[in-house]
Amino acid sequence: MAFLEEKFPMEIKIGFGKLVEDYKLHLNGTDTLLKARAERVIAIAKEYPVLIEGLSSFEEIEKYQSQIDAILADLFSGILQNNEIKMASLPFHEGVIKTSKRYDNIIKAAGPEFQPELKNFDDDSMYIMGCSIILNAYYGYKTDFRRPFYYDIPDAQGVIRHYRLLYNGDYISIEKGPSAIDISPEDVAELLDNFENIELWKEKFPPRSWIFKGFVIANLYDATADVSISDFKTGLIKYDKSEEGFVEGFQKIFRSIFNVRDLQVGFSGYNEEEKTLERIPERRIGSFVLAENLRANCQTALCSGSYHTIFTQNKFFAISDVANYYKKNPKEIFYKNLLDQNIKSAIFAPITNNGQFLGLLEIVSGTTQTLNSINANKLLDLMPFLEDTVLRDKAESENALELIIQDECTSIHPSVYWKFRQEAKRVFQAQLDDNSEVSFRDIVFNEVYPLFGQIDIKGSSQARNEAVQKDLIVQLKSAKTILKALQNVNKLPVYEEFLYRLEKYEQTVHSNFEVDSEQTVLNFFNEDIRPLFDHLLKTTTPELRKMIREYRSKLDQGMGLIYVNRKAFDESVMAINKKMASVLDKKQKAAQAMYPHFYERFKTDGVEHNMYIGESITREDSFNKIYLYNLRLWQLQAMCEMENEHYKLSRKLTHPLDVASMILVFNTSLSVRFRMDEKRFDVDGTYNARYEVVKKRVDKAYIKGTQQRVTQAGKIAIVYSQKEDEKEYLGYVRFLQAKKYLGESIEIVELEDLQAVTGLKAILVEVLYKTKAGEKQYYTYDDLMKELEL
Repeated sequence: MAFLEEKFPMEIKIGFGKLVEDYKLHLNGTDTLLKARAERVIAIAKEYPVLIEGLSSFEEIEKYQSQIDAILADLFSGILQNNEIKMASLPFHEGVIKTSKRYDNIIKAAGPEFQPELKNFDDDSMYIMGCSIILNAYYGYKTDFRRPFYYDIPDAQGVIRHYRLLYNGDYISIEKGPSAIDISPEDVAELLDNFENIELWKEKFPPRSWIFKGFVIANLYDATADVSISDFKTGLIKYDKSEEGFVEGFQKIFRSIFNVRDLQVGFSGYNEEEKTLERIPERRIGSFVLAENLRANCQTALCSGSYHTIFTQNKFFAISDVANYYKKNPKEIFYKNLLDQNIKSAIFAPITNNGQFLGLLEIVSGTTQTLNSINANKLLDLMPFLEDTVLRDKAESENALELIIQDECTSIHPSVYWKFRQEAKRVFQAQLDDNSEVSFRDIVFNEVYPLFGQIDIKGSSQARNEAVQKDLIVQLKSAKTILKALQNVNKLPVYEEFLYRLEKYEQTVHSNFEVDSEQTVLNFFNEDIRPLFDHLLKTTTPELRKMIREYRSKLDQGMGLIYVNRKAFDESVMAINKKMASVLDKKQKAAQAMYPHFYERFKTDGVEHNMYIGESITREDSFNKIYLYNLRLWQLQAMCEMENEHYKLSRKLTHPLDVASMILVFNTSLSVRFRMDEKRFDVDGTYNARYEVVKKRVDKAYIKGTQQRVTQAGKIAIVYSQKEDEKEYLGYVRFLQAKKYLGESIEIVELEDLQAVTGLKAILVEVLYKTKAGEKQYYTYDDLMKELEL
């Protein structure tokens, strides 16, 4: 059977003409041994001229194998038979003419069924490569078709070894056959732009149209380390945790690098917040340190020696004989855990980035001493690429958790974020395990102490209504003026009826303004007055058109109403809210640095805030009631400072508004639950619900026996129910009086009973204001009001 048949552009003739010509050059040489070998080779060639003309089948090669061996003897030195991995062969084909003993041993170890094939090299690639040889060797075109060629050959243990082939083409010649087509420069240009168009190449170089004479020498060397590292890098670039088999692929790479057949790879991520090693959520890669656990404390999961080496020194920790280590350290659970998994040797490598610990690479084997501190150094070339991948994977996981938290919980305060991350991880893991029924559970913090405060705009509803009244009256009067002028031009009964309604609306707005009054007037303007004025702009006198245009210039385009006094009110409320929120948020940073706690604030007609402090929020065994007392004092002082900031701002507002501050004291701890359906924190339990009831109603409470609200401008109301709270806060008040935050006047009052709430009392204390920065003179609210009257 002819070589390659239709798979190659050249007819292959295995010949040794060029090699024989090289030997002829040594016939007259001084090296007697080389001269003798040359004479022998030339004699064989004369006796068997077919070896020069070329052999066309494997059957012919087999027939003349002894002569071929003699001719190639110098190329396959006997002394190097067990050293060199070498073969003489067809070009880019597994068909061999002669091989070295070491090559034969490698193929034999791979098994009787193994047939070497060039890696990533199909029939089309071989055909195009043959055409490239013709362009280079015959036409002299410098087409660089060189690329690395590899054989993947399993060793006796089944571990894949990668051998690179280096071809030597010194003993080949290319001739045109009868059916060969001449190749023009235009053909070459077309081929260079169509490398993968196999039909074009076959058109220019029909199968077996050219003649190849000679043979190629292929030297092989073990490039397993280089190829494995390259495959490792490629695998990390394409890395997809969701793909089946990606772990097995990496294990094959590591087996090749370490030449250990039973090698396995594991990984455990590192949770900086909890100082734990954790199984990565995808679970496609296991952890031998964690075994069946999802997470474990770093110090208990590792032994003392491995913990110090990995976490303190950031070095590899190798165990060549796990059983021997356990024998010496029988109390170490770490070694017993490994033995229980039939692990006899192991390497543990920390993955870090700029000092940040990211995770632990675990390489284990069931064979003693196959993994050790010496071959652990093979990881040095891999770790930089692994670090990049773990960083990328960590970022992707963080993003996935963020999406779950944002979807389920909206914005979360940093102090409690860790708890939401824990729940997000649980949901994320369940989703990966195809549990479609999983849902985000309510987050609960037990035994926390609540603090509530608000700085409310006094009489905001009345002030808003007054601003609306003023704007509506101005607009009604303006429309009346136009209607009266219109009657002088064209007196129609319907105009008189419109005028009548305008007057009635003006009376209602002025003396009997109700919730729906604004909307009623707006509907009248939109449905009756605006269409009328649209019509008049096209038909009436120039004077009236001018009046209508002036009227419309005063209207807000979006609302269709005059928006002057209401705008001044809205802008003042926005300015107060913005300023108060900014002051509180800024001061919160200092408070968080004192001791972490939950904090949230809301803008309404004023700013209110919730705080919760306790052990279950910080996770650390560090909470003491001193931090609660400190936060209460901080809150009272912050409210005094917010009052002063409001006073400075109010003098600049076009619509000045008073504020009143209140603090609600709750004596006992309670449980707080983040309700997923409402996306907010709320107290948990029936008894604790009393706290929420008081929060919502207390600012409207009256001082017992009076018609005076407990919240008053210029004073802070501290509402409480227990005598010990009164004693505690009076101490804070005296301290802040000494610091000139609060005035001398203190009132302790009882509050009228609220629905389901009785027994409340309040401390009312005056705030001291500075009128100028750096001034040492302080004023109460009453002082400031008297000064304004003067």
